[in-house]
Amino acid sequence: MHDTPPAVPDFTQWPSFPFEGDLRVKHLEDPVPVEPPRKGEGHRECTACNAPDDAYIWVGERWRVRAMDRPTGLPMVLILESRSHLDLGDLPNLLAAELGVMTVRLERAIRSLDGVGRVHVNRWGDGSAHLHMWFLARPYGRLQLRGTFLSLWDSILPPISESQWRENLAMVAAWLAEFGGRPLAEPPRIQWQAPSSLSAQASRKQEAAEQQEEPVSVIESDEETPVPADDPDDVADAAEGDMGDDGTAGDDAEVTADADGAGAEDSNGGQQGDAPQHDEASGEATTSKAATTPGTATTPGR
Repeated sequence: MHDTPPAVPDFTQWPSFPFEGDLRVKHLEDPVPVEPPRKGEGHRECTACNAPDDAYIWVGERWRVRAMDRPTGLPMVLILESRSHLDLGDLPNLLAAELGVMTVRLERAIRSLDGVGRVHVNRWGDGSAHLHMWFLARPYGRLQLRGTFLSLWDSILPPISESQWRENLAMVAAWLAEFGGRPLAEPPRIQWQAPSSLSAQASRKQEAAEQQEEPVSVIESDEETPVPADDPDDVADAAEGDMGDDGTAGDDAEVTADADGAGAEDSNGGQQGDAPQHDEASGEATTSKAATTPGTATTPGR
């Protein structure tokens, strides 16, 4: 008996299905006699247990919340993890009850953000034995994104701006901190620039945006992908994505500012004051220490 269906399923005709055109169902492979260990099982290291608190946007006594390493296509993608190395079915009654409270609390926090219509809550657990729940925010009014394919659309949609992403992270962390714990995500700082340096800064930011890596999404998280059966001890430790965006004017912009100040003279022939210089302490761009890469050494698994 052939294991591959003769035709594609009906859901390919749903309005929420992200793809169109000719599709072909993959051949169904034979089942393996023994499933490979997940992260945190057997001799495999648990990346969630090894992750420090500053890799999260909010931490409490028994729970932690983390984000992706960079902006995603959806308004917000967050992961709720237990501190203890337990899976869903292993939770004692206290943590099981708290999981319900934390799920509702985090859903409300994400849904309070501007532009969020619904929040999808998912748990797969095929890549890691450490409990982690995914929270995916659906953009308001995007009816085509409703339903089970939201995680696929996350990889297709263009990422939101980093400033908006960091502001959203800070708001969610502050919401959770109202009930306890510590918020670790901070909103982006306003980067004051001399007027003559604004055009140069905008050009540099546009170039940086064009060179930005593709966003890491839910379905691209290697911690959500089971390890091949023939290599169970392999631990994927990818380097953290480069989140840097210096946000400061370069040398060319500073030379332009000096030239503008030197060439300006008042009616008495005296030189006008130089353009005000921004404060180095407040003008530096900061990177939220809460953003980490899912599927790397600081993440669990789907």
